[in-house]
Amino acid sequence: MSADGHSGTGSLTDAHRAEAARLLREAERSRVAVAPLGETFPGIDVVDAYEIQLINIRRRLEAGERVYGHKVGLSSEVMQKMMGVDEPDYGHLLDTMVYPEGTPIDTSRFCLPRIEVEIGYVLGATLPGEGCTERDVLDATEYIVPSIELIDSRIEDWRIGLADTIADNASSAGITLGRGRVEPSKVDIGAVSAVLWKQTSGGDEEIARGDASAVLGDPTRAVAWLARKVASFGVRLEAGHVILPGSCTRAIDARPGDVFRADFSDIGSVTVEFK
Repeated sequence: MSADGHSGTGSLTDAHRAEAARLLREAERSRVAVAPLGETFPGIDVVDAYEIQLINIRRRLEAGERVYGHKVGLSSEVMQKMMGVDEPDYGHLLDTMVYPEGTPIDTSRFCLPRIEVEIGYVLGATLPGEGCTERDVLDATEYIVPSIELIDSRIEDWRIGLADTIADNASSAGITLGRGRVEPSKVDIGAVSAVLWKQTSGGDEEIARGDASAVLGDPTRAVAWLARKVASFGVRLEAGHVILPGSCTRAIDARPGDVFRADFSDIGSVTVEFK
């Protein structure tokens, strides 16, 4: 059993898992991406990948970082089909990954950064684990908030398979929350729509749009899935955590000088700027 509760055999030796974790750490530090893990470690599976993720998360927690929340990945039917899976995956959000709105984000800190538009769930109470329902999620959520997730891949050219993205902390890189705060009971979350705008010299240009229903039909469903999933490993989604359930839109590349604003129906907007 790991520090985050995972257990299982997997296909790789502990030494190979440790080496894969080291390669990902070094790629994040140097901003030089590595080859897909399946090429270096043939036979890597999902159990291996979560253990590799946790090796690096444990190191960061031991160094003083704190868990800020969790994210769900592969929460759309399109992404699941592309990866050949029938359920999402998840990663950790740490306090060092939070970028306040209005503070430019330095793109040189990342390999190939992209953004995704998401509804954030801020928990006011710890979620039940096994058997967690969508009603439990809504009851425990203090408010939902407009958010943009920054994703990055430490794998060359985003050539990722399922094991790659899980081992790489579900491609997590950062999170920015908007100022909007809405109680779940005040809005039909599954019906929320979002439009992503990019600032240009000629005015704002629409880059992408989507609906919250792209996330398993309703993003609340993704949060309930996550609570049940991590509970089977002895982990709880705790009061105060921020949960990102998955993107309403496709991922968009972020480059120096880019300014994006995501407008959500009923819950407000969030802006990110890159330098």
